[in-house]
Amino acid sequence: MSHDDAKHEAHHRLLRRLEDQSRDVERLTAGLGDDVIARRVVEGKWSLKELAGHLWRVQQVFEGRLDAMLRGGNPKLESWNPDHDPPFERMLQRSSSEVISGFRAARAAFVERLTKLGPAEWHRPGQHPDFPLYDVHFMIEYLAHHEAHHIYQMYQRRVGLGKIPH
Repeated sequence: MSHDDAKHEAHHRLLRRLEDQSRDVERLTAGLGDDVIARRVVEGKWSLKELAGHLWRVQQVFEGRLDAMLRGGNPKLESWNPDHDPPFERMLQRSSSEVISGFRAARAAFVERLTKLGPAEWHRPGQHPDFPLYDVHFMIEYLAHHEAHHIYQMYQRRVGLGKIPH
């Protein structure tokens, strides 16, 4: 395997991870009613619905960054603050099942889009105010780690709601 092939395999591993994490979101909410998914089971902490919506919203932000980086020119990217985010607030007006299914559909489309990127496209840069070396690969790896943190929170909240599906 050439060096470039090995690097591109790292991209495919990230995509498999994003797919697995999307399945985890579905699994951790499976068998629960919309009202249970929307209920805050830890005082002052996001519900399963809010956590899933946050994952979906972050992906939307990153899709916009991806568009900018793929256009080229090393674009300036804005830092994003999830507090008081109108698109997130609108997202939460949907039912819990719509948020989960919407996230899953958006994730499938995003992974499909990323699958079509060539090795050079994975390393298109962007100028992020918080990270000195920022490119598509970094962004997707950051997304995977960020999600893992929130999926762990989903797991913690789900534990008190009954047996977790396999």
